[in-house]
Amino acid sequence: MNNGLDDVIATETVMSDVDGLAGRLVIRGHSLDDLAGHVGYEELVGILLDGFFEDLPGPKELAPRLGMARREVFEMLVSEGLPDANLPATEALRAALARLADGEDLALALRLIAAPAVLTPAIIRQRRGEAAVAPDPKAGHAADMLRMLHGAVPRPEAAAALDTYLVTVSDHGLNASTFTARVVASTQAGLTSAVLAALSALKGPLHGGAPGPVLDMLDGIAAAQTAEAWLEAALDRGDRLMGFGHRVYRVRDPRAEALKRAVTALFGPGRNDTGRLALAEHVEAAATSILARRKPDRSLQINVEFYTALLLEALGFPRESFTSVFATGRVVGWVGHAREQVLYGRLIRPQSRYVGPRPDQAA
Repeated sequence: MNNGLDDVIATETVMSDVDGLAGRLVIRGHSLDDLAGHVGYEELVGILLDGFFEDLPGPKELAPRLGMARREVFEMLVSEGLPDANLPATEALRAALARLADGEDLALALRLIAAPAVLTPAIIRQRRGEAAVAPDPKAGHAADMLRMLHGAVPRPEAAAALDTYLVTVSDHGLNASTFTARVVASTQAGLTSAVLAALSALKGPLHGGAPGPVLDMLDGIAAAQTAEAWLEAALDRGDRLMGFGHRVYRVRDPRAEALKRAVTALFGPGRNDTGRLALAEHVEAAATSILARRKPDRSLQINVEFYTALLLEALGFPRESFTSVFATGRVVGWVGHAREQVLYGRLIRPQSRYVGPRPDQAA
């Protein structure tokens, strides 16, 4: 019995491969290095969904179809309104997504992929007392999300940074939320049910909840000269250093490298607070050294959440929305895995080992 299913192969997939020993991520035959910063999210959607829908259009047609799907989701939002403003951001997103009917067709898949990019900015603006901004179907997916968040066309480097982020987190093996999506899809419940279940798994702090606490850590450290003492004290208390370590990777998370490049391009004179990036780089170096000394039997380097936190903060997303922004990128992976499961898999029904009392053991 393998508690946690480490190293258990549960399916075969063409979606992605996570090589934890080499620190390499392959998405539909492409290295992450060849995708992040080079391929837009719309093109990535076409790459991930290729072969899963008979009517999937080519790259030139897919971008406007995704833009129209954003408009359809916004029209639903206008007609039905947003969920209760007192709900946490991810729960509000889940409640709004639940309004989409179930099914397996491409039109629904595109609406599910479009929905977090529309709903997340609307939920953020609702909490600020501001009206939702209608999408521009002709805009790029990442640029339109930022436009709906801030009410203005974003700077090209900001749109490029978010685009890189959405591509980087689009798929990552059989993680908890993706496995959840496949389990639900295997029952033929439908794409909406699979995505909602995946989002519920992502909401858990052990899966999708780490980027916000990375910023809390940086706030607590405040200055480079206090980093080592703060980190040592945190480890003495038994605290985890947020943004370090990964269940699969035994070397540096390749997504962290892609996002660090995006953050470095985003930060610059007259653009954002370069002191924040310098502090993060110092904390990364200090924590890596301290962890190597104190936990020599474990490889605890930065993971995807570390520079995600800086990137999303610089783009103007509040910390409580970070999980929803992650879902905006990952939703295409969930949809792709769900379709692959329906087309080529079977009902997922593992066995368990009973360790409770037996009737014949009763006193």
